[in-house]
Amino acid sequence: MTKKFFAVMFLSLTIAACEPTSTENNSNANGNARPAASSPAPVSASPEPSASVTPQVKAGDKVRITINGSATDATVLSVDEKSGKVTVKVEGQKEEKTVAIADVIKN
Repeated sequence: MTKKFFAVMFLSLTIAACEPTSTENNSNANGNARPAASSPAPVSASPEPSASVTPQVKAGDKVRITINGSATDATVLSVDEKSGKVTVKVEGQKEEKTVAIADVIKN
């Protein structure tokens, strides 16, 4: 019976410790309350066409990709816009690499 009692006490103290305390009531009681400042709604500008996030590349284009933190020259072999991937051949390497279209910088 005492095990259950201590378990219930432990759980209640744990739950009470996890509940956030409100300092708003304390500041109102002390008379230090400031009215909440309402910020005006942001003014939305007329919709403007945005530039494409992904560069428009095609097979044969010379591009730069980032490998190990440094930009490297490469040639685009194929583009898969559906999956967002570009297959490139890095200059000085034998194998092909597949990278995200967003990681490609057009020269």
